[in-house]
Amino acid sequence: MIYEKVRELLASQFELEISKITKDTDIVGDLGADSLDLVEMIMMLEEEFGIVITDEAIYGYKTVGEITAFIENMLDKNG
Repeated sequence: MIYEKVRELLASQFELEISKITKDTDIVGDLGADSLDLVEMIMMLEEEFGIVITDEAIYGYKTVGEITAFIENMLDKNG
């Protein structure tokens, strides 16, 4: 569920077909995200999942799978 929502949000942000985004997709390497894209992504994820993500936390994760696991852990802690 969280993975699918993350894929949906990223597909929308980067104007891609959702099928192009997998757990192994590298946000910077494959999607070409720059620092502004990362800030927008953080804001989008925070709003969608009702969590607070520090820049330092998110920059440690490179793939969609890693970001999904991070969000799941945040929700488990807050839930």
